[in-house]
Amino acid sequence: MRVSLALAWALPFLLGSAAQAQQPAPQGSSAPAAAQGAPHPMTFFVTSVPIGDGGNLGGLAGADAHCQRLATAAGAGSRTWHAYMSTQPRPGQPAVNARDRIGQGPWYNFKGEMIAKGLADLHGDTIELARLGNNVTKLSALTEKGEIVPGLNDNPDPKDRTWAYASTHPNSNRHEMLTGSTTDGYAYQDASIDRTCNNWTSNAEGSGQIRGNVTGAAAEVGLSDRNGGGNGSWNSAHPTGGCSQEALTRSHGVGLFYCFAIN
Repeated sequence: MRVSLALAWALPFLLGSAAQAQQPAPQGSSAPAAAQGAPHPMTFFVTSVPIGDGGNLGGLAGADAHCQRLATAAGAGSRTWHAYMSTQPRPGQPAVNARDRIGQGPWYNFKGEMIAKGLADLHGDTIELARLGNNVTKLSALTEKGEIVPGLNDNPDPKDRTWAYASTHPNSNRHEMLTGSTTDGYAYQDASIDRTCNNWTSNAEGSGQIRGNVTGAAAEVGLSDRNGGGNGSWNSAHPTGGCSQEALTRSHGVGLFYCFAIN
C-alpha cells in the first residue's frame, strides 16, 4: 500500500518532467542542428567575381558555366545553375526570357533566407505580389561565399569607376547586375536596340550613355541593393553605357549577375 501511494504521489512529477523533455529547444539554444532543423540549401546567389571580359560572357552557355563553377567551389555544384539573363531575337533565334530558365523556386540565399517562393513572387506578377515584393535586397542578395555586394555610396571613391581600381578593390561599388531583362523577367523584343551586349557575346565600347536615347552596345542591368537607377529595380533599372569591361565599371558595375538553381 505504501509503495502504491508513493507511486501515485510521484507520478505527476514524472509525467511533467517527460513532457518538459519533449518541448522544442528555445531559439538560439545550443541544441544540435538536427533537432532544430537544418537550414535551406543555397539556391540563389550573386557571382562574387565577373568573367572579366565585359558583356562578352560566351553567351548564355558561358554565363551558366560561370554560375556552375562558382557554385561548385562553394560546395553547391550538385545542383544545375543558370544565369538570370534574357537574350534578344536574332535571325533564326527566338528571344529567351530570364524567368523561363531559372526553375520554379523557391530560392534561398547563402544563409538559407528565402528570396522568393516562385516566379510570380520574384517578379510581382499580380498587384498584391508586386506590393509585397521579393526579398532581393542589399542584405540578402549575397554571393556564393555569403558576402554582401558593395552598393551605392559604399566606400565612395571617384576611382571606383575604373576597372583598374575596381579590379583590385573588392569593396568598391559593384551593384549593377547584368540581366538584359524587363522588370517582369522577359526579353526585350526590339532587336535593333541592344540590351544584352549582343546576346552576351560583345565587349564593344558603346555610346557611353545610360539615360535617354541609348545607342550602340549596351546591357540592361538591375541593382542588387535596389538603390539608384531611377526605379531601383533589382532586375531592370537602366542600360549600361557599353559592353567593355571599362564601360561596365563606369556606371558602377563590373559584370556580376544573378545565379539560380533550377532544381
